[in-house]
Amino acid sequence: MKKENYIKTFLLGFGFFSISVTWSIYNSFIPKILSNYLNSAAIIGFIMTIDNYFALFIQPAVGRLSDSIDTRFGRRMPFIMIGMPLAAVFLFVLPNYKNLGMLIAFLILMNLSMSIFRSPVIALMPDLTPTKHRSKANSIINFMGGIGAITAYCFGSMLWDKGNQYPFYMAGILMLVSLLILFLFIKEKRDALNYTNNKEVKKKKSLIGIKCLKQKNTLFLLIAISSLFIAYQGVEAFFTIYGEKFLNISVKSTVFSFTFISLSFLIFAIPAGIIGTKFGKKKTISMGILGLIICFTSLTFIRNINLIRVVFIICGMFWAFININSYPLVIDMAPKGEVGTYTGLYYMFCSLASIISPPLLGSIIDLIGYKYMFVYGSVFFFISFILIRKVKI
Repeated sequence: MKKENYIKTFLLGFGFFSISVTWSIYNSFIPKILSNYLNSAAIIGFIMTIDNYFALFIQPAVGRLSDSIDTRFGRRMPFIMIGMPLAAVFLFVLPNYKNLGMLIAFLILMNLSMSIFRSPVIALMPDLTPTKHRSKANSIINFMGGIGAITAYCFGSMLWDKGNQYPFYMAGILMLVSLLILFLFIKEKRDALNYTNNKEVKKKKSLIGIKCLKQKNTLFLLIAISSLFIAYQGVEAFFTIYGEKFLNISVKSTVFSFTFISLSFLIFAIPAGIIGTKFGKKKTISMGILGLIICFTSLTFIRNINLIRVVFIICGMFWAFININSYPLVIDMAPKGEVGTYTGLYYMFCSLASIISPPLLGSIIDLIGYKYMFVYGSVFFFISFILIRKVKI
C-alpha cells in the first residue's frame, strides 16, 4: 500500500472507532442498568438483542441500496451523514430515561440509527483498497476500533463512577468528532478506486443476498462467523454481571478488565493483517479460533481477576487473528458491484449472533449459574472451527 493509502485508511478508521466506542459502552453498562430493574439474566439478554432484530433487516437493505445509488456525496456517505448524527443524539438522551419503558425505547432508536450507517462506513474500506491489501487495510481500521474499545473501557469505567450518564455522553461526542473527520477527509467520488454509478445493480431483478446464500462457500463462512460472535458476544454481554456476582469484584474493575483484550487486540491488529496476507486469511482465522478455545476453556477454572486479565491479553491476540481477516475473506467472495450487499450480509450474520447469544447464555445462567459461562464460548468457537474448515478458497 502507498503512504497516502495508509493515511486515507487511517482517517476512514475513525468511522469504526466511533462504532467501537459506542458498542463497548453499550455492552458494558446497559446490562448493569437493566439489572437495576430486572432479575432474570434471560430477559436482560433478550432486551440486549432487540436492536439486532432491526439490524437484521436494515443493514443488508442499506448495504444493497448503497451499492446502487449515486449522489453528489457518493454511494456510502449519505447514509453516514444521516446515521451518525442521529446515533449521537440518542446517545446523549439515552442515560436520561425516567423508567424502563423509556430506556428500552431510547435503546431501540439509538440502534436503529447505528444500523443506518454501519454497513456503508465499513464498505468504504474495500471501495478504497485493492483486494490484495484488504487484510492490511482492515487491520488499520480495526486498530482504530481497538483504540475505541480501550477508550470506552478505560475512560468509560472512570466516568461511570462520576455519573452513569457520562460514558454515553463521551460516546456521543466522539461520534460527532468522527463524523466531522470522515466528512472533511473522505471524498468518495475522488478516493474510490473505480467509482461508478452501478446501474447494472439497479437493473438486476434477482435478490442478490438470497442468491449468494445458495453458494455453499459463502454460507459456511457466514455461519462460521456468526458462531464466532455467538461465542464472544454472549460472554461480553454478561461479563460485567459475572464479575460482580460470581467473582465478587466491582463493576469498575470488571469493565476495566476488558481493556486488556482491547489493548492486546490493538497491539496485534496490524501483525494479524500482515500474517493474514502472508499465510492466508482462512489459515490465520483457524489459528485464532483454536487459540480462543484453549483460552476460554482455561478461564472456566480461573477466579483471580489478575490472572483473568493475563489470559485476556492472549485472547486479544487470537481475536485479532479472527476479526482482522474475517470481513476481507467475505468481501473476497463478492462479485463486482456488490461489496455493500456482502457487507450487509456479513453484519446480518453478526446481528444473528447478537440475537441468539445473550438470551441463550442468559437462560443457561438462569439454570446453572455463571460457573460455565466460558464453556459456552468454547463450544461455539469449536462449531465455528468445524465450519471454517469447510470453506474452500
